[in-house]
Amino acid sequence: MKTFLAALITVFLAELGDKTQLATLALAAREGRFWPVFLVAALALVLAAALGAAAGKFLGELLPLRYLRILSGGLFVLLGILILWGKI
Repeated sequence: MKTFLAALITVFLAELGDKTQLATLALAAREGRFWPVFLVAALALVLAAALGAAAGKFLGELLPLRYLRILSGGLFVLLGILILWGKI
């Protein structure tokens, strides 16, 4: 239950106001339809979360947690730099 709540709160707070939520907002406004946009956006988030959880489990079995944190932090910083430079 502790893991469930930690994941729920972390993902919910991380997703508030991010570009995915804003894109979903824009799509729902353009299409004028709540349920189709909501269901497809929810499915996409579930698939992305499943991919992240699977990768985390796999890498967690291969690498010590310290290295996994360094790797994920480094990728996060790299993506931020690429976004700032307009490469992605």
